[in-house]
Amino acid sequence: MAYTFNGGIHVDEYKNTRKCRIEALPPPSKVTIPLSQHIGAPAVACVNVGDTVTLGQKIGDVAEGMLGCPVHASVSGTVKEIVKKTVPTGASVDHVVIENDMLDTPCPDLRPIEKRLADVTTEEIVSVIREAGIVGMGGAAFPTYAKINSALGKVDKIIVNCAECEPFITANHRLLLEHGASVINGVKILLKALGVHTAFIAVEDNKMDAVGKLEDLLGESRMISVKVMKTKYPQGDERQLVYALTGTEIPAGKLPADVGCVIFNAETCSAIYKAFSTGMPSVSRVVTVDGDCIRRPKNLLVPIGTSASDLIAFCGGLCRPPKKLVSGGPMMGMAQWDPEMPVTKSTNAVLVFSGKFGKKNVPKAACIRCGRCVNNCPMHLMPMYIAQFSQAGDLKRAEEYGAMSCVECGSCSYNCPGGVEIVQHIRVAKAAIKTEKARIASLNALK
Repeated sequence: MAYTFNGGIHVDEYKNTRKCRIEALPPPSKVTIPLSQHIGAPAVACVNVGDTVTLGQKIGDVAEGMLGCPVHASVSGTVKEIVKKTVPTGASVDHVVIENDMLDTPCPDLRPIEKRLADVTTEEIVSVIREAGIVGMGGAAFPTYAKINSALGKVDKIIVNCAECEPFITANHRLLLEHGASVINGVKILLKALGVHTAFIAVEDNKMDAVGKLEDLLGESRMISVKVMKTKYPQGDERQLVYALTGTEIPAGKLPADVGCVIFNAETCSAIYKAFSTGMPSVSRVVTVDGDCIRRPKNLLVPIGTSASDLIAFCGGLCRPPKKLVSGGPMMGMAQWDPEMPVTKSTNAVLVFSGKFGKKNVPKAACIRCGRCVNNCPMHLMPMYIAQFSQAGDLKRAEEYGAMSCVECGSCSYNCPGGVEIVQHIRVAKAAIKTEKARIASLNALK
């Protein structure tokens, strides 16, 4: 029986690229690399305009002791400018623009780890992962070295998230099929770093070919096993994964490590193995390019900093007028306004939709008290009340009803027959609550 959780929804999958092998994108003429592709402090440029850089060379770093990750050149070439631009999240950060010399000259400082895994210490593993700039590549972008440090001594199992429950995205699915060994080897490195002996690779049951591939690669492994999850959204949310696999609910305000688990994305594991085996830091990733406007949907291996327009052009361009460009999945991704948006370490999809695709507009959105949002909420909240308190500006009641526990999966909005953008109202409430708490904390600090 497949593992699952209470609540959630069944969405149309649109996994159009499930049989599309990963193709390497032809080298772009330039890359525009954000110096903030992670949770934490933005990196500070350590190169200057006019410098010649090599593939994998560090071009930005974060001060020791601060949460953040180094950033590296994804091509070799010349730094043309360092300019402030907007990233997919809406923040304005410095970007390093590199003109590609098309040589892919590797940085001479890069070295694989030549020790046997049994002889490598936790500190060495953490250092390699930090210097490689590896973050959560499923979308969260939390620095992986910091996640390991925070989980040390607290966890007894690793969960590898391969659920990929959002519609359209198949990047992880193809990675498992074509490079499953690199994912497994990354898991082995994480097991060693954390000193634990159990790892689950969680895969939804609409990817049974990937399950079979992984089981063949694992053989009789006693530490790593594949767990088949029921296909349901948001199965990939860490709280739902932990509950489905262990039967334990993560208390509000707590993390998976507080109940003995730590979760890593499949591509993050692959990036860890690549850093150990070749010395190459996180400079590329697999991206699904799809949507009803894309002429030939594909899965592409893309240098970080490549523009969405370059990906779209390689996929044959647009076959109909676009209305929306999305970075990430259609449920939790972010609508973009600029086709020159660069791919970051957490960009797992670039989707382009026409006006014919998506939720139909309702003349006047209104809650009809049907209760679907309550039934569907994987966090067991009452989303319609939180949304109404948000609209009324009643932050106290919104917080009392669990606004801060909302994972913003969008299940409530997706199934609302009244057309209410419930999750957007909750996001507004959460942001306002955080701002108010920060204001109060600042005032208290001044006393």
